[in-house]
Amino acid sequence: MQCRLAPAVMFAAFLGAPSGASSQVLMQRDVSLRMALTIAETALTSCGINTSVAVVDRAGRLRVFLQGDGAAPHNLELARRKAYTARTFRRTSADWAARTVPPNDGQRMLADVIPLQGGVPIHVGEETIGGVGLSGAPMGGEQEEACAKAGIAKVADQLR
Repeated sequence: MQCRLAPAVMFAAFLGAPSGASSQVLMQRDVSLRMALTIAETALTSCGINTSVAVVDRAGRLRVFLQGDGAAPHNLELARRKAYTARTFRRTSADWAARTVPPNDGQRMLADVIPLQGGVPIHVGEETIGGVGLSGAPMGGEQEEACAKAGIAKVADQLR
């Protein structure tokens, strides 16, 4: 009697086989607390007291949030979601919004993303390690994006 394994079973067995490459320690860059604070403080100073700033890490978790003295309560959620969107899609939230208009708008159904300007990814080379988002700037999304970029520029020497 001859036994034959189906190709799918052989592939599954291959994937389950242990290998030296799968047991490595991952070394990943991330946004430090000090870096997040510097970015947020610079962005807030650039945009004014009506603004809120959120910085997220490589996993999209909120690292730092600063709320200006005159900021509205909803700015926290908007700033965080803009930062998360920029981190998740590795581009500004405005660029992502432009790319996801109907009929390509399925990504907009994902939790926590938002198609508004004001979120900017934080890159080290081609690697995205976080995002910064602002809400409440007097002149809106264009100013928020500029302030986010100013915050990132403040730590540019650390992002090499």
